[in-house]
Amino acid sequence: MSLFKTLKFIWYHPLNKTKRLSALSRFIRWQFVCRLMPEAIVGVPFVNGTRIFMIKGMTGATGNWYCGLHEVDEMGFVLQMLRPGDTFIDIGANIGSYTLLAGSIPDTKIVAIEPVPSTFKYLENNIHLNRLCDRVIAHCKGLSDEPGILKFTKSLDTVNHVAIATDDKEALLDIPVLTLDDLAYNVDPVLIKIDVEGYEMPILRGAIETLKKPSLLAVMLETNGSGNRYGNADNEIFDIMSKSDFIPYGYDPFLKQIKPYTQGQANTIFIKSKAAILDRISNSLAVMSIK
Repeated sequence: MSLFKTLKFIWYHPLNKTKRLSALSRFIRWQFVCRLMPEAIVGVPFVNGTRIFMIKGMTGATGNWYCGLHEVDEMGFVLQMLRPGDTFIDIGANIGSYTLLAGSIPDTKIVAIEPVPSTFKYLENNIHLNRLCDRVIAHCKGLSDEPGILKFTKSLDTVNHVAIATDDKEALLDIPVLTLDDLAYNVDPVLIKIDVEGYEMPILRGAIETLKKPSLLAVMLETNGSGNRYGNADNEIFDIMSKSDFIPYGYDPFLKQIKPYTQGQANTIFIKSKAAILDRISNSLAVMSIK
C-alpha cells in the first residue's frame, strides 16, 4: 500500500473519526521504529486486552495498530457474534488477527490454519503472547478439496496463496493439504472465516459436511474476484453456499445490523440463521467500545 493510500485509509477509517491525530501518531511512531530498528518485533495493544506482534511490512497487523480493527465490519461481526464457549475456525489465519479476536472472548475455542511456516511462526508467537495455547489448535497446513501436496508462495505477507504458473518458481513451498471435512470432523464450529486469496472454491468443495453442521451459523468469505486466478468465479461461491442454505449479507457493527448483500462487495458474510445471529448481536458490545 502506498504512503498516500495508507494515510487515506487511516484518516477515513470509521474507528478513527474522533481520534485521527492519535492514529497518525501511531503511524509516525511505527515508521521511526522501522527505520531505526528494521528487524524489530514489537508487541502492541489489540482488542479486549490482547496484544499482537508486528514487524516491518506486516500490513494486517499494522492496520490493526493504526485503526483498532483493520477490517472493521468483519472483525466487528466476529466480536459481536461469538459467545463464550463457541468454536471459531480461522482458515488463512496469517499471524492470527482473527484468532486473537475470537480468543479475546472468554472460553472460546479456535482452530487456526496457516500453511506458510514463516507466517505460522508469528501465529504461534501471538497465541503464546496472549496465553491462548489451551484454547487454540493451530495447524501449519493448507486446505483443498482432497488431501495431497500443493505449492504455495512464501514471501507475500498477507497475500501468500496457492501458486499459479506466473509465480516465481524459486520462491515456492510444498505444503501438505487436507480437506476441512477431515480436519473438522470432530469440531462443531459456530463461525468460520476463510481468507485464502482466491482459493475458496476448492476449500468449500472439501467442506460439504462441515457446512451441514447444525452448529454452524455463519461463514465469512472473500468475494472480490480473486478466484479468477484459479478459474473460479464468485458466483460459484454463492451457488455452493446456497446449496447449504446460507444467504449472503453485509454487516454494520456500529448499528449492529445485518445488511442486504450488495453486488460486488469484497467480503460477504453467509448466514444460515438470521434470527440466531440477531439474537446474539443484540446484547453484544458496541464496536466503538472495543478499541
